[in-house]
Amino acid sequence: MKKNVVLGLFALLFAFASCSFTESKDFETDNKDKLLIDLITYVLEKGHYSPKALDDAFSIEIYERFIDGLDPLKRYFLEEDLKRFEAYRLDIDDQLKNKELEFFDLVHQTLVKRIEEAKATYKGVLADPIKFKSKEIEVDYETLVYVSTKKELEERWLDQLSLNLLPAYESKLEQLAREQSVEKEELDKKFLKEAEEEARQELVKTLDEYYTFIDELDRDDYFASFLGAVAETFDPHTSYMAPSDKDRFDISMSGKFEGIGARLQKKPEGTTIVEVISGGPVWRGKLLEVGDQILKVRQEDGDAVDISGMPLDDAILLIKGPKGTNVFLTVKRVTGVVEEVAVVRDVVELEESYAKSTTIVDESQKFGLINLPKFYVDFEDYSNRNAATDIKLEIERLKEENVEGIILDLRDNGGGSLQTVVDMAGYFIEEGPVVQVKASGNRKEVQEDNDPSVLYDGPLVILVNELSASASEILAAAMQDYKRAIILGSSSTYGKGTVQNVIPLSNIIRSNDLGDLGALKLTTQKFYRITGESTQLKGVSSDIVMPDRYAYVDVGERDQDNPLAWDRIQAANFTTWEKQIDFERVISNSNERLKTNEYVSLLEEEAQWIKQQRDDHTATLGIEEYRKEKEELRERTERFKKLNDYDSKLSFSSLKYEEALFTKDSVLREKRNRWHKELAHDLYVEEAINVLKDLKQFTYNRNTVKG
Repeated sequence: MKKNVVLGLFALLFAFASCSFTESKDFETDNKDKLLIDLITYVLEKGHYSPKALDDAFSIEIYERFIDGLDPLKRYFLEEDLKRFEAYRLDIDDQLKNKELEFFDLVHQTLVKRIEEAKATYKGVLADPIKFKSKEIEVDYETLVYVSTKKELEERWLDQLSLNLLPAYESKLEQLAREQSVEKEELDKKFLKEAEEEARQELVKTLDEYYTFIDELDRDDYFASFLGAVAETFDPHTSYMAPSDKDRFDISMSGKFEGIGARLQKKPEGTTIVEVISGGPVWRGKLLEVGDQILKVRQEDGDAVDISGMPLDDAILLIKGPKGTNVFLTVKRVTGVVEEVAVVRDVVELEESYAKSTTIVDESQKFGLINLPKFYVDFEDYSNRNAATDIKLEIERLKEENVEGIILDLRDNGGGSLQTVVDMAGYFIEEGPVVQVKASGNRKEVQEDNDPSVLYDGPLVILVNELSASASEILAAAMQDYKRAIILGSSSTYGKGTVQNVIPLSNIIRSNDLGDLGALKLTTQKFYRITGESTQLKGVSSDIVMPDRYAYVDVGERDQDNPLAWDRIQAANFTTWEKQIDFERVISNSNERLKTNEYVSLLEEEAQWIKQQRDDHTATLGIEEYRKEKEELRERTERFKKLNDYDSKLSFSSLKYEEALFTKDSVLREKRNRWHKELAHDLYVEEAINVLKDLKQFTYNRNTVKG
């Protein structure tokens, strides 16, 4: 199980919404902690889509989530601590009902004590040289058991710190070897000692800085984590946001912030990239990708700080910073390669999160591609710029170019506004249902396109991957159910079929002298396809499956800790697309092409290799073994670089209105040129073009007899 107290925020389908509750309630206001417990349990029970009973099973889940979240590396608590905690394992639900804090207070007091002991432990472990003995250790921390003695705990610290030291030690040896113009193996012993000493002292300094951050946490911070554990037991997207978290959430929803342009999530293995934000520095420089882990953070004028085990909020504080400043991130790639990446912080460019299009020429045929990074909207005023109106404009522009088919690229699109999805679907079909939305109980709403006109009736391919989520899945599902488009991409999309509302807790009580109480992000609804099937967990299965490097990486809803279940409801009434497509022949032709494509085979091999690396939960502490593994990683990575050399030979061009802008905006020209180069190396785009050709050939009007 993936039990984390603090989770990164996913894109929401709606921003702020009020929740109505069927009964009034008076809340105790003389004690902030007790008031928060009362408020949160009340809102969860009355407002959650699928509320859980506050019983012993619920108590066990909170217990495990809270303890594991506080000590994910199992290097604070001892077995004796767990025995004392266990006494409350079945009582947390009762304590919540009675607004009691005995369990929390015991854990908090014990943790503070163990953290103080940890400071002495790491200083003692790093006081003497590390010998890097040939030893294999377990790095799947979820499976580790708590040790019973402080001696065993010291050994665990030694193993984990030795593992942290290895890359730094090897890097310093390489630097010294270059300076001495010799191979690493030829270095004099004094240089080996010097490299080890420098690496060890840097780690001491990093840990000192880390525990300075820890010392700044107070009881309220830990209590917020406890409340988060309570909320997250309902589902992965329900969470408590303390006032400071709420402020950060507001900023993220506005889309304007200064940083690296990536969304982070705390996982057992470390701080992980879960989304690269379009227009940000990371996106522009292609510096990081989903699944990469950030191990250390270094400022321009400081040493690297190890953020393993650091609370997510503290890690983010280190990473973000003013526009124009540099931050240096030590990253473990999804391939296993560890390297330092320099990022110049900047304001995320909103323009790059908007829809854009290009024409594609293959021999004498012209096609169009529209890229939509998210389903954006101004929640205060829908008449302002939004994804639906922009897509309509791009379709009209492509029609003026006389394209013979359109590709809609929803890869990495994490969702957004539901209304824009409904409007957008209407451009491709006659009037009819698009999505079913169900609240708790039996309340169901069918959202429909009521416009009988069709903006575009030509061949359509929708590109998706494992990171296409929420609103992306609704649009893809609707087009698939209407038999309007071919879905091409990963075996299935993300599988997020739920809607969240944000409830400011201070708004629920009549009078409040205790200040801002934060907010609860609450799952209140589920999505269903017009066929009645939920997109939850299963996502949308592609008609044509192509491998990608995320194929075996745990990034989907099904890989979360406690997601809501898949189910189905009654289908809506709808009629499939008026033109009949020979899907079987189109899909068969594509599969035959893919079988003989060496690059597709290489991509599948890379995905399998990445899975193999991620499934290996052991690490070596021996320097020779480490070097051997590092060389093997390098060789295998070199093999897959061939994928970057792929050239589809397709020709990409900006539309006329953009060409006119280039004379005044050289930056826009550079962005589009880079985008076109990326598309030229894109296997999925090339196959989508082939599918469009087949769709054009094997599509029939209903009154036409197939030959």
